[in-house]
Parts: sequence; structure tokens; C-alpha cells
Amino acid sequence: MARTTHNKKLSALLLLAGTLLPGSLIAGELTQYEANYDILRKGERHGEATRELKKLAENNYELTYHSNIEWMIFSDSRQETSQFTFTEGKVSPYHYSMLRTGTGPDKDYDIKFDVENKKVTSSTSEYPLKCEWTDEFQDAISYQVQVREGLKAGETNFSFPLVDKKGNRRDYNFEVIGTEMISLPIGNIDAVKVRRLYDNDKRQAIAWFAPEMDYMLVRMWKGEKGVEQFEVQMNSFTVTSNSVTP
Repeated sequence: MARTTHNKKLSALLLLAGTLLPGSLIAGELTQYEANYDILRKGERHGEATRELKKLAENNYELTYHSNIEWMIFSDSRQETSQFTFTEGKVSPYHYSMLRTGTGPDKDYDIKFDVENKKVTSSTSEYPLKCEWTDEFQDAISYQVQVREGLKAGETNFSFPLVDKKGNRRDYNFEVIGTEMISLPIGNIDAVKVRRLYDNDKRQAIAWFAPEMDYMLVRMWKGEKGVEQFEVQMNSFTVTSNSVTP
């Protein structure tokens, strides 16, 4: 009965999404949404996260990720925000911010991508960062939007250059490794399975995206040397207004 109820809720959710997504996709816009997640470790819930995408103006969007984790004496609260343009399927960030508090050193910094002058600046540096400019730059969360766009286009391999607050370039590489039916709090979902490629085998990261939900990220797993660090599972998803926010 519980599983039937979950699946009915999921069917209703997909039906709602289906009535709202086509118009935004035909118009070349990104679907605005709010998604909520449980953060788990060894099956036990230790935190929550929210991911929200909203339109700011013509071709301009803002993606926000906020999480809170409590585990034994460890605590971590962070908010990341990416503002970017979206034109013809391409995501181009122009402002990224990170605020983190909890166990260990706090973090608070901004990175700006000056597309016109081809420079990257950080709030922790007085001068532009010494990194060679590329129009393919992504920030620490904007690349996730570009991954979804790639999956919609049928791509199976992705590579994105990111820049950190010190100006160091970090290449993020991913590959599609198959499809899988997974069980989540919102029901059973057919998902595309994507693996991040690291320089060594010590770290692992796998993400699942749901085609029926406009390729939303519905699950993520991270581990090290085969041992789980944490898992993230979607527990709710809402398609929000497609109108421009004031």
C-alpha cells in the first residue's frame, strides 16, 4: 500500500511536470524548480538540502544550493549561489558565491567571471586571478545545469574547467555508465547513471538523473576507497512559475 501510494504521488508529479515543461523547453528556457533532498550516511538521515533554480531576467538565471548536516560532533552548513546566462543550450556563469560555517574553518568568498574582458576575480584577491581564460568555464554548481543540458542532447561524456578562489583550474570529467531503476522517497524512478572520473581510484562519485523529470538530479553517492561518505536522495520536487521574477 505504501509503495502504491508513493508511485501514485510520483505519477501525479510527473504529470504536473509534463504539463509545464514542454512550453519552457520549446521557448529555449530552463525550467524553474525547487527540489528537496535527504542527506544520508549508512542509511541514517543526518541532514537536508535544497536546490532551487529561478529566472532573474531574459537569459539570466540563479541556481542556489543550501545544505545542513549534523553528524556526531561534526556540523556543516553551506549555501552556494550561481548566477549565469543560458543561451542556445550553453551555461555561462558570471557570479558565484559560497558561504560555509560549522566544524573547522569557515568559508566566505565570491568569484566573478568577466566575459567581456575575459578575466576572473575573487573576493579573496585584490587583482584578477592568474588563470587562462576560456569561454567554457563553469563554477562549482553551474556545471550541474550544463550536465543536464548535455544529457537532454544525448551526450555521454562531459568535461568542464572550473576555477577556485585561488585561481587554480580544476577539470571535472564525467561519463554516462548506464540506466537504472532506483527507489527513492518519492517512488521508483528510471534514471541515467553518471560517474565522475577522478585521477585515481580512491574517490568515487555517482549521480542519477531522471529523464521523466527533465533530467533532474534525484540521487547522488560519494565514497572514498569504496567506503560511503554520504548519499543524497530527493524527497520532493516542485515546478515553479516560468514567469520572470520581479
